[in-house]
Amino acid sequence: MRSAIILAAGKGTRMKSETPKVLHPIIDRPMMGYIVDSLKEAGADRIVAVVGYKAGEVKEAFPELEFAIQEPQLGSGHAAMQADMLEGEDGLTLVINGDGPCIQPETLKKLYEAGEGNSLTLLSTVLEDGAHYGRIVRDADGHVTGIVEAKDCTPEQRQIREINAGMYCFNTKDLFEGLKQLKPDNAQHEYYITDLAKIFACEGKSVDAIVVDDREETAGINDPSELASASAWLQQKICHRHMRNGVQICDPDRTVIGRDVVIGRDVLIEPDVMILGRSVIGDGARILAGSRLENAVVGKRACIDACRVYNVSVPDDTQAGPFAVLKNE
Repeated sequence: MRSAIILAAGKGTRMKSETPKVLHPIIDRPMMGYIVDSLKEAGADRIVAVVGYKAGEVKEAFPELEFAIQEPQLGSGHAAMQADMLEGEDGLTLVINGDGPCIQPETLKKLYEAGEGNSLTLLSTVLEDGAHYGRIVRDADGHVTGIVEAKDCTPEQRQIREINAGMYCFNTKDLFEGLKQLKPDNAQHEYYITDLAKIFACEGKSVDAIVVDDREETAGINDPSELASASAWLQQKICHRHMRNGVQICDPDRTVIGRDVVIGRDVLIEPDVMILGRSVIGDGARILAGSRLENAVVGKRACIDACRVYNVSVPDDTQAGPFAVLKNE
């Protein structure tokens, strides 16, 4: 059994918004939607979202998930405790924050695979400056012995460049046994899931870490500026995937394509175009500047000229526009 726990209870005060942080949109879906999609592609059988602030809105946005309530919110370890419907399950459980939409399914697959045989496998990354991130501490043989928060680092530990990326793969039974040992012995009086690394290491259990190559993939979102950066990163990722498959995108910086869009070969997409939802673009089609398509089906060799196309099909060898609005009604 491959399970996952998404930590999504916080409001996200630095967003300066009444909308729960995990529901802020990127391209054509809430940011947590990218995490859910990546988990499913990585093979997660059960996904539990731990919610708190405006829990009803999050539940409504993701009706396919299981949910647990964290109230009050006493840290990441306390959040994982609430997902007790997974206790007793065999297999692995991935614990991930709900505000890291750039994580790719291939990385989560590697994390699940690396977790086989370990009590805990961390995802880490290497930075020139560890800044305010927790450091991964290893012994002389390279085994992980703990995670030290930046404020608690010794001068020597501050020199460590391998930092905690905030994504974890646990042996499920070890996770829930370990959660019972957590204590809120810190200034915030909270239960930290990172303490499990040291607890397991002291018990002689296997703790490992794998390094992700692209730091941007593990970035968390705390404010609108970081939201914009994540959106741009995902936009580039999606555009370049299509270009490798033979799509001519004139200016990826000025083109927005949703994750579920399907595009054929020899398609031309001019700047200032948005293609969203479950749109399908046929071979040889041309999407000219200023067009916006949502759940549209564009036939082969069709031309969309500065149009708005919503929930309709445009036949093969057809020109729409310029400046037309096509809707399903």
